[in-house]
Amino acid sequence: MDILVSCDWLAGELGAADLRILDATSFLPGTPRDAQAEYEAAHIPGARFLDLSTLNDPGDPRPATVPTNAQFAARMVALGVGQDDHIVVYDNSPLVSAGRAWWLLHTFGARNVAILDGGMQRWVAEGRPTESGASVGGEASFAAERQDRAIATKADVLANIASCAAQVLDARGKARFAGEDPEPRPGMASGHIPGSINLPFGQLLDENGLWKRGEALREGFRAAGVDLERPLIMSCGSGVTACNLLFGAALLGKQDVRIYDGSWSEWGADPATPKATGAA
Repeated sequence: MDILVSCDWLAGELGAADLRILDATSFLPGTPRDAQAEYEAAHIPGARFLDLSTLNDPGDPRPATVPTNAQFAARMVALGVGQDDHIVVYDNSPLVSAGRAWWLLHTFGARNVAILDGGMQRWVAEGRPTESGASVGGEASFAAERQDRAIATKADVLANIASCAAQVLDARGKARFAGEDPEPRPGMASGHIPGSINLPFGQLLDENGLWKRGEALREGFRAAGVDLERPLIMSCGSGVTACNLLFGAALLGKQDVRIYDGSWSEWGADPATPKATGAA
């Protein structure tokens, strides 16, 4: 299974014994939408509700940090998802939050994970069937083993400011990156990590909300000043849309990429971290 699948492909696989479809819709704080209510009103047949916004470590004060092995495994078992299943994640969010779900599943050891290109919006636009109702689970086992090498810490990013060993990319919009728009979370400074590159994740999608591919995708990185030959650290507001930059790089075969999981919600809340404003 490719890491990006079409609605046509998924429609042909519905009902397969080893297929697990997960609705990974999540929204920014303050967004007047309810991901679970929307799922229960209409979802792809057989899909289960991941509840991505709570798939984090509740003992960590940062808003979207990776869960522990036990926490992640418990969620997968409750959903009836095994690490050898063919897992397709999708969303119906402007954040394209399926990218975060894809990264988490990979980071904890799932072996076959794909994103549905265009998500729920594309599925509905093509007139494909949906169903309603609460999420159901099933029987499964999941031996979660978090790959911490996929995660960059605040200390890693601080050290990188001096070493410049990796390029740091920021998936937020240009106005937030420049410090012109306030952050959606209270008590947070505006601006960006010094030396980071602004690449709003939407620039990796086409006008129909589908992922760019090949040279068009490569040009999306190149135009922002990204050197795909160098190691990369992806960041954003809380580690969600940063995963879309990582997924875009993965479509080009790039592997030496980490997510700064704390992202700006950690960096911007710390008065001791250096901050820059203005365009990169």
